[in-house]
Amino acid sequence: MTLADEPRRLLPLADGHGGRSSMTCLYRCGNACANPAPNTSGNTYLGDAVKTEVSRRGIFKAGAVSALVIGAGAAGAVPAAAVPAGASGALSVEGGPSGAGLTFKAIPPNTLDTVIVPNGYDEHVLIRWGDPILPGAPAFDVDRQSPGAQAGQFGYNNDILVVVPLDRRFSRGLLVVNHEYTNEELMFRGYAGGATATAEQMRIALAAHGMSVVEVERVGHTGEWRVVTHGRRSYNRRLTGSTPMEFTGPAAGSPLLRTAADPGGVRVLGSLNNCSGGLTPWGTVLSGEENFNQYFVGADGAPADAKPALARYGIDITKRYPSGSRYWDKADSRFDVSKNPHEPNRFGWILEVDPYDKHSAPRKHTALGRFKHEGAAVVVAKTGQVVAYMGDDERFDYMYKFVSDRKLRTGNSKADRESNRRLLESGSLYVAKLGFTSAAEIDGTGKLPSDGAFNGTGTWIPLTRDGNSMVAGMAIDEVLVHTRLAADKAGATKMDRPEDIEVSKLTGKIYVALTNNSNRGAAGQAAADEANPRNSNKHGQILEIVEDSGNHAGETFVWSLPIVCGDPADPSTYFAGYDKTKVSPISCPDNLDFDAHGNLWISTDGNALADHAGTNFNDGLFAVAVEGPERGKAKQFLSVPRGAEQASAYVVPDNKSVVVSVQHPGEITDASVDKPASTWPDGDFARPAVIVTWRPDGGEIGA
Repeated sequence: MTLADEPRRLLPLADGHGGRSSMTCLYRCGNACANPAPNTSGNTYLGDAVKTEVSRRGIFKAGAVSALVIGAGAAGAVPAAAVPAGASGALSVEGGPSGAGLTFKAIPPNTLDTVIVPNGYDEHVLIRWGDPILPGAPAFDVDRQSPGAQAGQFGYNNDILVVVPLDRRFSRGLLVVNHEYTNEELMFRGYAGGATATAEQMRIALAAHGMSVVEVERVGHTGEWRVVTHGRRSYNRRLTGSTPMEFTGPAAGSPLLRTAADPGGVRVLGSLNNCSGGLTPWGTVLSGEENFNQYFVGADGAPADAKPALARYGIDITKRYPSGSRYWDKADSRFDVSKNPHEPNRFGWILEVDPYDKHSAPRKHTALGRFKHEGAAVVVAKTGQVVAYMGDDERFDYMYKFVSDRKLRTGNSKADRESNRRLLESGSLYVAKLGFTSAAEIDGTGKLPSDGAFNGTGTWIPLTRDGNSMVAGMAIDEVLVHTRLAADKAGATKMDRPEDIEVSKLTGKIYVALTNNSNRGAAGQAAADEANPRNSNKHGQILEIVEDSGNHAGETFVWSLPIVCGDPADPSTYFAGYDKTKVSPISCPDNLDFDAHGNLWISTDGNALADHAGTNFNDGLFAVAVEGPERGKAKQFLSVPRGAEQASAYVVPDNKSVVVSVQHPGEITDASVDKPASTWPDGDFARPAVIVTWRPDGGEIGA
């Protein structure tokens, strides 16, 4: 559906949840924003990190950006026949892109219960919750759900998604999708909370978590895609909250990971709260385990020496059943921390999945640390080492970087594939510390400093190196299992919910979505600073990082804020100096992606802008040039239905399609299956779904 321009008055929402409903806060993150931030360390906040001014001239001496390996062309699990022509090899950067291709007419903010795209575009549902993906799985019936059926059907609340090729023409591919969390109130009729839920409902919910791998095919030579519903579909796969998985790396086998069911500490059942992720140059998919704390109960009965770490990860240690508990211990005792105090340590990792081998065991890589992982953006440094950038999605938590010990091998021999398979098993883990150019000028209003930019320098502080801990008093397995505590000790810079991180394929610059933090500047909390220039930060911002000398494996960088989100009419917003009368309002950036021209695509979560009646606008997908004369010109491309989150978007490499994750439609307080707040996509009750949008005339997305 398209929508003509419609003038709207934008008002900020005042409640602490921003644009989220209380229902979303409960089921997605266990009411994290209603509880104290888990980071109670004495680390300096961003505004206190550097009290002295640094030379702006010295900051921006970063040299040429390193080459990147793009696509799925490097050696790994990818069948050679699946590598599209021109998708492999290094891309040399000379001067950077112009930000071409964003000529579509922006859609206005709206509150409609449907998907809106620009004129000249089409869209349709690719797959929805409950659609069968394994041969023999039953058709979805909301009144006849079972754990076995759900394990063969598309999971709930799809988040990050990618499409990897199955042939050189990219006419066939595999859609790989995370399923972040479940909202049982919108899944089961008459659901009244975890305390009265049946064990069967809990097992269905557990099966609805995890990931899906689904074969898809292009419709002719267009940008339209459809799910393959016939034939063997030999790649299709469901991973759930109970699928056997393996640990790798220095902490595998640690006493901190051992349980009665797994005395070796090397195998774990399932993956939970899979949020964002990433693609590797060797053809695998990464998935980040985020708000895993909400699934565990009984931490009041945990051993005393385990409680500080449990609390640092947001697990309530004061009562058996915290408010809003899922009570999953009634279906599986491993969720009872009093009985299994190490089970929470087995979640909060980066998971690697080979979509081309349905029999391979997913692997949780301990070398990348444990926290509330949003995702992992992987690039190849000038040295040939693999680098992964990661955010910890919590108020006042940190940004991290992993640098592999091994180097990427670009051949396609068995030895090359095996070597690349182990790239994420060992390396150095870093956490970011920032400094500023204009710290004394930041007053919490969002006023631009006199030098015309929010910017500064940064250092990557090593937490591990050469298989050793770099944190005094902590062994390497302690650093990797309790990474938040290690980063506290190292003096990392506290950030405002660092979510998705992506690296431009054309420039090598790193972009971070800092979603929001309404506690900024509140009583007893940190005041605004140059990287978070507003108190009561409801709308978030985008952080840009440039590694010194273009070396992604290095330890120093410069940073700036190209976008400070919100209503462009608000003087506290900033769009890289672009004319704010010509940009779209944008609030709460969450997930990021790049198109073939180097434009940044931003998905939002929890739009905190409202219309004149106080109704918050729907979340959406935005595109913005980050290079050239159009830098900062944000344009809204798409909006999702009522109550939904625009969870993620993936621009297919040929720029002919964008695949979009529409998460939790109708997730509005007091909604239910029988009284839905949204009837998208089928007109009866709300179902999370993946859509694809394209141009029927065969043109490129955004153009």
